[in-house]
Amino acid sequence: MELTTIKKVLEAALLAAQEPLSLADLRKMFDEELSGEVLRKLLDKIREEWQDRPAELVQLASGWRFRTRVEFMPYLERLNPEKPPRYSRAVLETLAIIAYRQPVTRGDIEEIRGVAVNTHAIRALEERGWIDVVGHRETPGRPALYATTRKFLDDLGLRSLTELPALEAVTQTNLELADAA
Repeated sequence: MELTTIKKVLEAALLAAQEPLSLADLRKMFDEELSGEVLRKLLDKIREEWQDRPAELVQLASGWRFRTRVEFMPYLERLNPEKPPRYSRAVLETLAIIAYRQPVTRGDIEEIRGVAVNTHAIRALEERGWIDVVGHRETPGRPALYATTRKFLDDLGLRSLTELPALEAVTQTNLELADAA
């Protein structure tokens, strides 16, 4: 199969996919063996060709997908005016602690926040698919260790945790917002 045909098949699959597709997923479509390097070059070529269009090809934690460019989202939101779920400050603080300090136990979170962790906060984050139990600490009671998931990274448009903003920047922004209020 020619590379131009392979590129078109990749583009069609990515446009039709509901979820990000990993390189392994993309390889399954072809009889011949495609190297990771060739696949990445073709994906980069597709990304380049879509640069001036309202959608873009992005690489996330769990694979590649097309998404609408940010500048067009206000218009699209008018078609589907559903409000995303709102999370309490406790839930967001819990998520931030898990994201920046993972893996952590409830006790770790309580020590950092200075208050007990509401079971609802953990459950809400688990139901959203943003956190999961990744093990148990080898201490009395063997408490669960929580960490963020690939879905968390995908939903935030990140490839890895290293793309999270620096903790100092987040803290400074929160202080500025508190001063403005």
